[in-house]
Amino acid sequence: MKRLLTVAALLAAGSLIAMRVAAADDAALIKSAESAAPAAVGSGATIYAMDKGGALRTLREGTNGFWCMPDNPVTPGPDPMCGDANSMEWLMALVGKQPPPKGKVGFMFMLVGGSDASNTDPYATKPEEGNNWVKTGPHVMVVNAMDLMQGYPALPQPDTTKPYVMWAGTPYAHLMIPVK
Repeated sequence: MKRLLTVAALLAAGSLIAMRVAAADDAALIKSAESAAPAAVGSGATIYAMDKGGALRTLREGTNGFWCMPDNPVTPGPDPMCGDANSMEWLMALVGKQPPPKGKVGFMFMLVGGSDASNTDPYATKPEEGNNWVKTGPHVMVVNAMDLMQGYPALPQPDTTKPYVMWAGTPYAHLMIPVK
C-alpha cells in the first residue's frame, strides 16, 4: 500500500510539474505574441498559438478585437504577428488554401520583423534556391486589398526598406510597409 501511495504521489507531482511547465511555456508564448504590436494592442489581444496539428489554441481571451500569435519556431526567423478580425479571416483562408473573404481589408503588425521562406510562394516551407527568401525588419501589412496595391513594387526580390507587395500574383498578395 505504501508503494502504491508513493507511486500516486510521484504521478501527482509529475502532473503538477507538467502543468507548471505548460504555464511557463504559455507565458513565453504570450510574451512573444504581444511583442508583435504596440503595447496598447498586444496587451488586450486574444492570443492564439498553433498546436502540433496546425489547429489554433487560445492562450488568452482578449478584450480589444485584435489577435496575436507568437513566433513560429519552424519558420526561418522571428515572426510573431498581430492583426484585426479581417486579417484573421484572410490568414485562415491562406492556411486553408481558400479564397480570401471578399470586401474585407485587414491590418497586421509584425513589429519584431519577419523571415519568410519565399516572397513569391505563400506555401514555401523553407528557404530554397530560387524561391526568393526575404527577411524584413519591423513592418505592418495591409491584406486583402488587391485593387489598392497598384503602383507598389511587386518584385521577387524586393527592397524591404520600402513598401512592396509580397506574394504578388497570388490571391494572398499583400502590402508590406516598413516602420523603421
